[in-house]
Amino acid sequence: MYRGGSGGSGNMQQMLKQAQKMQQKMQEDLARVQEELKEKTTEASVGGGAVTVVATGERLIQSITIDPAAIEPEDAEMLQDLVMSAVNEALRQAEELASREMERVTGNLKMPFD
Repeated sequence: MYRGGSGGSGNMQQMLKQAQKMQQKMQEDLARVQEELKEKTTEASVGGGAVTVVATGERLIQSITIDPAAIEPEDAEMLQDLVMSAVNEALRQAEELASREMERVTGNLKMPFD
């Protein structure tokens, strides 16, 4: 039986306010994590340490180190392959790091953070 009035709308407004607060907190947490990712790094080394690449949690290359012993002018292609492998691995690790950090904030919700 319908009794009229707005008894249910008060609960709805309260739920909306609570949802807005939760959304705002999540946005603040995501912004904080993104700032923290700027400071975190991953490192990938290939070829027995011939090439080492450091990437930030923002998926930017911070440094590339090449062991002078790996520089052979007649085999530049091998060095290029090592650099590419190290860069790709460092970026893969950085993506994994960023995903883990974001999941701490969002739980299992998949959200874009680029």
